[in-house]
Amino acid sequence: MFLSSTAQGYATLKQTKKKVKGRFECVICSIFGNTAKRAMEDFNAVVNMATRMLSRYFRGGWRDSMAAAVLRHCWSGLLQNSGNRAVATIRSKIFEGVRQKSTVQYISRPDHPKLAYQRVKGKSPGVVFLPGYGSNMSGEKAEALGEFCRSLGHAYLRFDYSGHGASEGVFSEGTIGTWKKDVLFMLDELAEGPQILVGSSMGGWLMLLAAIARPEKTKALVGISTAADHFVTAFKTLPIEVRKECEDKGVWTIPTKSNEEGMYTVSMDFLHEAENHCILQSPIPITCPVRLIHGLKDEDVPWHISMQVAERVLSPDVDVILRRHGQHRMAEKDDIKLIVYTIDDLIDKLTTMV
Repeated sequence: MFLSSTAQGYATLKQTKKKVKGRFECVICSIFGNTAKRAMEDFNAVVNMATRMLSRYFRGGWRDSMAAAVLRHCWSGLLQNSGNRAVATIRSKIFEGVRQKSTVQYISRPDHPKLAYQRVKGKSPGVVFLPGYGSNMSGEKAEALGEFCRSLGHAYLRFDYSGHGASEGVFSEGTIGTWKKDVLFMLDELAEGPQILVGSSMGGWLMLLAAIARPEKTKALVGISTAADHFVTAFKTLPIEVRKECEDKGVWTIPTKSNEEGMYTVSMDFLHEAENHCILQSPIPITCPVRLIHGLKDEDVPWHISMQVAERVLSPDVDVILRRHGQHRMAEKDDIKLIVYTIDDLIDKLTTMV
């Protein structure tokens, strides 16, 4: 249950207010010392502490309303103990931080297309979002995770694979191997410290491949409609005459509800290359915490693929979360809330472990 005990929850609220009162004196002292940057850092520390303390007993609207009550308590104390100019300074800094948006940047690679990315620097663990096949870094999930990470001060990185979105390259020339290299390059060059990888659909497959290749950087995984091995296994389930026809034509047309065209066209060369990256035939050497979210109404990638991943990863800490009405994109409001809560819990877990 998200609210495990009303009595315990409100006891925690009372305890949080008491601790926050002491910590908030740091903010006031910083303001009086005319160090706006330090004041902002102290205020963020208070916000994060309150949110973390309340998260054990409250979720969603409950947690938000309780945290808001604590922060109102803090802000009231600030108004009573600080001059108008100091309050205006810290208020402008706070809302400036809330409004901050990351801009699209490009990173160059020798003999490879430039990759477009957006990054928000912050504390560890960072979050890296990997979009799906034909998708980009501007979708609802990517935007929501950006807002979440900014609100807690955690680092966040999202980018477009080569041939996708704002990145250079030709989409039809891309392969699973090509996009795996994109992911590893971005992790190596732009992701500082431990990371939580969040992969959607094909991004979930790439997430697993990246975790195997960079275990030292990968501290937790969140798969959304994870499509591990999907192109290869789905093709093998087709009747033999259909497969032969695809081989003769050199392409396979896959119906989907995930894009405007209503289909994907995949080359046979793409499929044959993808076979080199299949991981479901043997144990998957991943030992970090893994969370797999899938919708039972996913018509593109069957939910049992997430179950197969859960069965094969070596990690002792694996949860599969199934949504009864969830579809492939998992972009409804409640879907995104679940994704954010899942990442929030992992951050708590990793922070506690440290």
